[in-house]
Amino acid sequence: MSITTAPVFPSRTDQILDSLRSSGQLKLLQVIEGPMDATVRLRGFGEVVCLCSNNYLGLANHPEVVEAAHEGLRRYGAGTASVRFICGTFDCHERLEARIASFYGVEAAYTFTSCWNANEAIFPTLCEPGDMIVSDELNHASIIDGIRLAVSIKKGLHRAVYRHNDLNVLNERLREARANSAVTGTLWVVTDGVFSMEGDIADLPGLREVCDRHGALLVVDDSHGTGVMGATGRGTHEHWGLPASRVDFFTGTLGKALGGAAGGYIAGSRAGIELLIQRGRPTLFSNALPCTVACSADKAIEVLMREPQRVQRLRDNVAQAREGIIRAGFEVLKSPTAICPIIVHDTAKAIAMSRRLLDLGVFVIGFGYPVVPEGHARLRVQISAAHASAHLRTLETALVQLRADFGASTGADARYAETGGSRPR
Repeated sequence: MSITTAPVFPSRTDQILDSLRSSGQLKLLQVIEGPMDATVRLRGFGEVVCLCSNNYLGLANHPEVVEAAHEGLRRYGAGTASVRFICGTFDCHERLEARIASFYGVEAAYTFTSCWNANEAIFPTLCEPGDMIVSDELNHASIIDGIRLAVSIKKGLHRAVYRHNDLNVLNERLREARANSAVTGTLWVVTDGVFSMEGDIADLPGLREVCDRHGALLVVDDSHGTGVMGATGRGTHEHWGLPASRVDFFTGTLGKALGGAAGGYIAGSRAGIELLIQRGRPTLFSNALPCTVACSADKAIEVLMREPQRVQRLRDNVAQAREGIIRAGFEVLKSPTAICPIIVHDTAKAIAMSRRLLDLGVFVIGFGYPVVPEGHARLRVQISAAHASAHLRTLETALVQLRADFGASTGADARYAETGGSRPR
């Protein structure tokens, strides 16, 4: 009797990579040979307009932010060489965390080496058996994996998913949870503030109302909203006029608008932060945020608080970019954010279009399956306060040529997502 076995790792891996190559879906790493800014020097292409970065406020190469990192390196050395609770807590961490708490107007904050780590820490640490976590179906992959990890660690912790931004379905999920005799503890609702692939935003006032109706806590990952949304860039809650105190916990990143280096954080109640310090596995078993990043991020937030006009400059640039995309003959999903998704449907086409744009001096990435569902591939254009009008005119000119090269088969489908999944940042 013969036994059929799965392909061994080398041959299986080769098959997957060959399939990606033959279908035109293989991702190529583009190498930048200089600082991140409105334009970048890209190996093989020279100077191109960068329209795929999370550098929303243009602070990644801001002279004060860069100098703060240099000063941090001179003062604290190359690394922390420890986890926080042993000897990895430096005074620059304290200053940054106080700055983040003040920025949001909450009691306390705590930093991690990434927002992914922060989202891996919050639920496995703060939740207990008998609790239930209810998550928007389009939440970021780090939230999804953090919940999976929490359920694996805390046996008897429950989870559920609600249809994207659908308050009626969320209300029903929470009603069912309250009626479930196995759910004896806290109800948690978690959402992205800004959804990174669609550019749409969570209805935070509505979510807060539903949470209050059922006595649930609300957690918001505002990685793409911080520095972008609201009059002063405080985030999606400010956009809605919702006080930060009405969100129980924020998670966020220091790797986007706030300097672009790396790092993440959780902000909220002092008691919750203290429990994370005591029990959060990503902080107990992994080195502290590098001091250079702590210093540069602290300076970036200082610059934002001092120069809120950067947020309006970003908003003006987004308006110009959207008008240019439409004039070029493309449809773009509506959004109040700095994310401008152009739906082109086919993954291989999205990748080919992004490569053609590079030839035209514009750096935009095409996203397809499995990042988004099959048939909903897109070019994701991201705008920065660092862009000048000339950069955005270059985008429009390139898109006109792209339409001529690839034809008119594009169109936005705002209801493309009926399934959840992993979303990149």
